[in-house]
Amino acid sequence: MKRLVLSLFILSLSACSSIESEFDGIEATTSLMPKGETYYDLVSLPSPQGSMVAAVYDFRDQTGQYKPIPSSNFSTAVPQSGTAFLAQALNDSAWFVPVEREGLQNLLTERKIVRAGLNGDASKLPQLNSAQILMEGGIVAYDTNIKTGGAGARYLGIGVSGQYRVDSITVNLRAVDIRTGRLLSSVTTTKAVISKEITAGVFKFIDAQELLESEVGYTSNEPVSLCIAAAIESAVVHMIADGIWKRAWNLLDAASGVKNPTLQKYWLEAHTENQVLERIKQS
Repeated sequence: MKRLVLSLFILSLSACSSIESEFDGIEATTSLMPKGETYYDLVSLPSPQGSMVAAVYDFRDQTGQYKPIPSSNFSTAVPQSGTAFLAQALNDSAWFVPVEREGLQNLLTERKIVRAGLNGDASKLPQLNSAQILMEGGIVAYDTNIKTGGAGARYLGIGVSGQYRVDSITVNLRAVDIRTGRLLSSVTTTKAVISKEITAGVFKFIDAQELLESEVGYTSNEPVSLCIAAAIESAVVHMIADGIWKRAWNLLDAASGVKNPTLQKYWLEAHTENQVLERIKQS
């Protein structure tokens, strides 16, 4: 009996240590938002001939979906922060200079206060920058349970199992020429949201009256906000690549810019290899 108690004690300690090891890399501190592959694609594009002033009024959730019960009937399935993510992506790129439009009324109010301090002399207050490009679009779809599955096995009371689920976020981004209203480029990108769960356990009778039961596991859910940011960053990169392809905007150095690996990677997603090679020759 003493050996059994000792064995159970050692087993419980090992289980606790394995659980605590899962939290070793987690710190309750603030930090910058993690950067993904799409961000580094965004900042590694070739330089433009000139940065374009872009306005973003609203980049909202157009899905109209809410979290399933029992989460909440009033909580949306995706964050309502698309405008902020798009403005950040445009600002991080060398291709666009975003101007404030979502909080335009607040900006105009502050300018009135400054003008009042100048005794109404508007000549001392510079004019607001007008935009060249209007960015439109939004989060157009959030599809749940695109893929689900799992597997498990148990032998002599010892088992392990795993489950996964894949959701999908779809983003549409359009660039409009303010002077003519012409649609310069329109791209639609998707990003998978992956959730997974892995568990392992022991359920076994040591003897007729003694039962040993132990279980350990973890769940990993990809943050939806990070997925939205990645989908928007990808849309911005695709839009820049599409605009270069259509010659809606130009590279600083066309001869070397078209050889940029990131630019070629995104071109190959939208065009055939022969078309890309021909486009490079033309430059």
